Amino acid sequence: MSDPDDHSTAADRLKALETRIAAAKGEERKPHSEEHYSQANMAWRMVIELVAGLGIGFGIGYGLDILFNTTPIFMVLFIFFGLAAGVKTMMRSAAEMQNEALAKQADKGEED
Repeated sequence: MSDPDDHSTAADRLKALETRIAAAKGEERKPHSEEHYSQANMAWRMVIELVAGLGIGFGIGYGLDILFNTTPIFMVLFIFFGLAAGVKTMMRSAAEMQNEALAKQADKGEED
């Protein structure tokens, strides 16, 4: 039969081997597919922000037109305001993404 010490030594050697393999691999990198989905999520976020701005502008303008019984002048006006607000929000999201990318590059530069 085998000694219990042989099992503990084998387990220790196995842990040491796993530790060395993990150290040799370095940091785990994200697969390219996860990065792709992250960018797709940001793109959808920007599209939704634009459409939400247009929708809210349309709703406010339509409501004012109904309230004041006017031609669709408020609807057209507030659609443009909603478009401007949506574009402004999209630009802010794009700047946020750019700042995150620059921060990641700066962190990589400090590690090297």
